[in-house]
Amino acid sequence: MKMPWTRLRELGIVGMNQRNAEFIMPYNQRKYYPLVDNKIITKQRAIEKNIPVPQLYGHIELEHQSAHLPSLLSQYTEFVIKPANGSGGNGIMVIAGKTASGHFRKSNDSVIHMDEIKHHVSNILSGMYSLGGETDTAIIEYRVKFDPCFENVSFKGVPDIRLIVFRGIPLFAMIRLPTRQSDGRANLHQGAVGVGIDLCTGLTNHGVMQSRPVQAHPDTGFPLTGIQIPGWDQILEMAAACYELAPLGYLGVDLVLDRELGPMMLELNARPGLAIQIANQQGLEPILKYAQALGTIPPSAKRRVKVGKQIRRKFARDSA
Repeated sequence: MKMPWTRLRELGIVGMNQRNAEFIMPYNQRKYYPLVDNKIITKQRAIEKNIPVPQLYGHIELEHQSAHLPSLLSQYTEFVIKPANGSGGNGIMVIAGKTASGHFRKSNDSVIHMDEIKHHVSNILSGMYSLGGETDTAIIEYRVKFDPCFENVSFKGVPDIRLIVFRGIPLFAMIRLPTRQSDGRANLHQGAVGVGIDLCTGLTNHGVMQSRPVQAHPDTGFPLTGIQIPGWDQILEMAAACYELAPLGYLGVDLVLDRELGPMMLELNARPGLAIQIANQQGLEPILKYAQALGTIPPSAKRRVKVGKQIRRKFARDSA
């Protein structure tokens, strides 16, 4: 049974129309959208700002360049192929290893041949997965090896951390955990689990799967709450620093936590979704409105993180 609209308003739940009218349109100038919509541009700008990102192995822009794929991919046993202008996790192919016969093995253990990889790249170039169906570029990059803290709550995929950064201040966070249903992808629309993260402590709290509360991972059975995200302050500072990459006032920052390389910025989003509210059992509206009314915002990422924590502590006290 759906919750009445009046009750949603009482809880401060922001809907898509309100998000667009009050937070995206006034704060996100369209001229900056290419900085986040094209993953190659985002990656290049992050490197310039010393923000760690998964290493780019190569990219394919034109159909005839696919002939170089065998020599390029022969250097790697693991990698990820994704569209530069993709959205919603569509078009991402994860290669987790090679078979004894030299074919590739996907993260779900199925075997894939080079011709199938070329066909997938061709689909990316045609714009099958891009925003607006425009022709696209295929990116080949480092496959993240997730931190051991997620070992028991992830199914054949890499969890990612989504943060909402408003006016450069990180205010909301959740982790998206791959499941069997999501085919190892950290995408909530495809069946991944979202788990809220306490912004002040980095501890996970409430789990949600397809808009329904869950206490344990559906495939492993392990509890979703009480997981301490390592290096949480570093993660928050990295998210806040992404405001310098693309000066969008309402920004979604996606990070991954590699077991060897630590936190890395995966991508940015000018139109981040709203499921983060359900995962945190907290509406965006009161907190965004409070941050909206602040005067001067500190110039340093470290100080903006401090402001974000102060805001979240204030609302935690008020609701106690």
